[in-house]
Amino acid sequence: MTKKSKPSKKAPLQETSDGAPVAAAAQNTDQADAAHLNVTNNALVDHNYLSEEEFQVVSETLQRNLSTTITLYLKFKKYHWDIRGRFFRDLHLAYDEFIDEFFESIDEQAERLVALGGSPASAPSDLERYSVIKVPTETVRDARTQVADLVQDLTRISKAYRDDSKTVDDHNDPATSDMYNGYAATIDKIRWMLQAVMDDDRMN
Repeated sequence: MTKKSKPSKKAPLQETSDGAPVAAAAQNTDQADAAHLNVTNNALVDHNYLSEEEFQVVSETLQRNLSTTITLYLKFKKYHWDIRGRFFRDLHLAYDEFIDEFFESIDEQAERLVALGGSPASAPSDLERYSVIKVPTETVRDARTQVADLVQDLTRISKAYRDDSKTVDDHNDPATSDMYNGYAATIDKIRWMLQAVMDDDRMN
């Protein structure tokens, strides 16, 4: 006698904790943004004027740039603490002045992601995963080594903002594009000032 096969059970429709159904596109638990997490308050979160596809592109740039900016802050502080020698006072003070130039952009980028229905990933492992620059684990005391490294990082960050500005504009988000253009100008200014320091013959 042959056994009757049992009908396959369909996966239950996911619901928020208040019983509301979760949209099909929002049921992917691999997503990191808040609009895709199965909790009550997120039933109210949407992507405003962005489609799901547009949001995924824009949110990826925001997450990467947020992580990079936090890492840049940590790197400037690392070099602020490590610096030694004849340029100690100048660079020790200058690094904190440069931080002041871009520090507010950390919160602005995070809040932009939230405003579009996302949720920033900000654990140390997330920063390591998304940032395009790294904080050195070794002590770096030489002024020229520090400045040259920062100029290289700022060049990379400035290009990334410009590339991402075009990308998000192409994906229906001119507001984030405008933000990135402003941040690129700030990074250009800091890079110019550090590049000028390297012109000092005493650094050779």
